[in-house]
Amino acid sequence: MRYYSTNRNTPSVTLKEAVIKGLASDKGLFMPERIEKFETDFFENIQNLSFQEIAFEVAQKFFSEDVDETSLKEIVYDTLQFDCPVVKITENIWSLELFHGPTLAFKDVGARFMARLLNYFLFGNDNHVHVLVATSGDTGSAVANGFLGVEGIYVHVLYPKGKVSKIQESQFTTPGQNITALEVDGTFDDCQHLVKTAFSDRELNKKLLLTSANSINVARFLPQAFYYFNAYARLKDQGILQNKELVISVPSGNFGNLTAGLFAREMGLPVAHFLAANNENDVVYEYLKTGNYTPRPSVETIANAMDVGAPSNFARILDLYSHSHKKISSVLKGFRYSDVQIRETIKKIYSQFGYLCDPHGACAYQALEEFMNSGQAGVFFETAHPAKFTETVEAVVGENNVPMPAKLAEFMMGESKNVSLDNDFQSFRNYLLTKV
Repeated sequence: MRYYSTNRNTPSVTLKEAVIKGLASDKGLFMPERIEKFETDFFENIQNLSFQEIAFEVAQKFFSEDVDETSLKEIVYDTLQFDCPVVKITENIWSLELFHGPTLAFKDVGARFMARLLNYFLFGNDNHVHVLVATSGDTGSAVANGFLGVEGIYVHVLYPKGKVSKIQESQFTTPGQNITALEVDGTFDDCQHLVKTAFSDRELNKKLLLTSANSINVARFLPQAFYYFNAYARLKDQGILQNKELVISVPSGNFGNLTAGLFAREMGLPVAHFLAANNENDVVYEYLKTGNYTPRPSVETIANAMDVGAPSNFARILDLYSHSHKKISSVLKGFRYSDVQIRETIKKIYSQFGYLCDPHGACAYQALEEFMNSGQAGVFFETAHPAKFTETVEAVVGENNVPMPAKLAEFMMGESKNVSLDNDFQSFRNYLLTKV
């Protein structure tokens, strides 16, 4: 399958080229030339399939023309060595727990898939690949874990100084080997800008083979569609969707996760509405209200993975719906919450239902509670384990009420190493040139 740029000022490319390049030469994001739909009988029997079986069926719709069946199945099954279960919260609301992977965050799915697909395309290639990834928290740890020890691939994680949790920081500053953490004196948007600028630097790209592991890369964001289908299957298996329409609420920052859900809907997944739950970084919320999209500098919140003022993947949403505000706002509803409201929601869910939410999942839960009616069933994405935000969550629910998983404790015991960078491209460029 061919992939075109959202800016449409460069020729289409193969999947291999799209994955390796990450970003199109005209600075657009790659999009598949078509979206294959499932027949209705697939959804009639989907509850009989395992998560891995469902994911393989979805992966074939995107990648089967470019990856042989045996290899693709191996990539999918090796990626999903963990479950993403649905957990009942109220009579009409369920949590899709996406934190059961190795770094306890939803980005484990996309990062692990991309690492394996990139390795497939680079097999037998002597070139070293440098993966650039900007992170507001969980992307860095997921990518570091997914690519750790992969021969011929070097990962450079850019993160904003003082703006990620201590646990998140430990996850990408302690692995070592082929992973380097770059502490940037700025915001996530600054980190993302440095990465994008590197891709547009022709001289730099002649000297280094660069790619991105952010959700701008098709191999990162498309696999996130897997767990949307799985959520539907698990609810259908419980008889929950009988005579009810499905609403899915997604904590939204860079919008890669939600974009994957919209792709799933275009493939036929029966979702009535998507809710984009934002913190105070609300440029898409304002777009849905007014039709005006005005990126601006991000602000710092307790839901730090959503602290994005210029969400890259919104370009894909605009392209998917032909830049029609009417079409987008008919499918996607926006919600916005302050830090005070997020804390109140965490406390409410814990006191009423005994369920611990991280700040991002709390936003998504609250959006469902405000939007839904009695004829709907809602799923919100719990995108990270609450222990990754222990200080924030315990300040709300009380000390020692957030259990620390062994996986996270191990990261905290490692030796943290990073490289400090000024917030300017020349500093980043000089750093990369030392890798030639």
